[in-house]
Amino acid sequence: MHHCQGHRPTYVEIDLAALQHNFRQARRQAGDDCELLAVVKADAYGHGADRVAPALQQAGADLFGVAMVEEGVELRRAGVSRPILVLGGVYSGQEAELLAHELVPVIFEMETARRLNALALADGRRLSYHLKLDSGMGRLGFRAEELPATLAALTELPGLVMDGLISHLAVADDPTHPFTSEQAGLFREALSLVRAAGFTPRHIRLSNSAALFSRQFPECNLVRPGIVLYGGLPAPDFAERLHLRPVMSFRTAVAQLKDVPAGTGVSYGHRFVAGRSTRLAAIPVGYADGYSRQLSNVGEVLIRVRRARVAGTVCMDWTLIDVTDIPQVEVGDEVTLLGSDNGQFITAEEWAQRIDTINYEVFCQVSKRVPRFYLGG
Repeated sequence: MHHCQGHRPTYVEIDLAALQHNFRQARRQAGDDCELLAVVKADAYGHGADRVAPALQQAGADLFGVAMVEEGVELRRAGVSRPILVLGGVYSGQEAELLAHELVPVIFEMETARRLNALALADGRRLSYHLKLDSGMGRLGFRAEELPATLAALTELPGLVMDGLISHLAVADDPTHPFTSEQAGLFREALSLVRAAGFTPRHIRLSNSAALFSRQFPECNLVRPGIVLYGGLPAPDFAERLHLRPVMSFRTAVAQLKDVPAGTGVSYGHRFVAGRSTRLAAIPVGYADGYSRQLSNVGEVLIRVRRARVAGTVCMDWTLIDVTDIPQVEVGDEVTLLGSDNGQFITAEEWAQRIDTINYEVFCQVSKRVPRFYLGG
């Protein structure tokens, strides 16, 4: 048992050595002439950015990617000295924090560019930024047809220095999809326009985790691994190509055992009715911890290296599991919700499949109230 005295037995274990192993896999794949931007937004996908980012910096990450200025500030406070790219833009009122902590904004609309230019000039400095191109994701960035006018406007802003040109792939998780080549073509054209307008961006980036391991973009010298750092596959067919180690394990322990006769309904709505004499274990974890309510009656956990199924509705703080077929279960036995138990695994991919989502959301939804413990690194 890893949990501290005074805690309920529900906790998350983060293996920093596994994280660094996964980073080295990405580094090897990217090659020596490519810089790696480690994506640590959303509290490092729920893994704890204040511990994950320093471990990745130690492993050799060149830059870090966050979604918001606040996340960048948190990394600086945790001792990250490498460049930090704010992927989600800078909003009115955040500029002073951005400048104070030397964060690099991604610019995807002109209003922000003009605001940052004015502040940089007032501060007597030039601010580096990355320009975001919408090459087909349709979410953020300047579209190809807006680019000439955008570049003309940017040349009028002497307080800003374009340090990077970036875009985002929409369908890279399907290695055969033709649209990725189309996006790459657009990106190449944009790069020539940018250079023709007199800009010399040092970082050229299009690749996410999926593209990093499936396609080569000769122009790109920066790649942005995210999910692979945490041991998650960008898509199922990546399993053969990657030797990733899971970083997060989510565990709890049996709080009560109860025998109920056949015909007994349990938990909210009695969505589980015992078809036989049944032994139930109550575990102190629920949807408030990020153990999704959609796992009701379908989730499986590991206990004594065996699988047990969720019985009935997952509650806010409690879940019941059917341990009838695991005879020697006792109160206090460790239960693994995600991760490994003596060579048996419950992967984020399996969990995601059961609730019709993706591994990213599984990691991100593990709640802040679950304490994180760190190993290795």
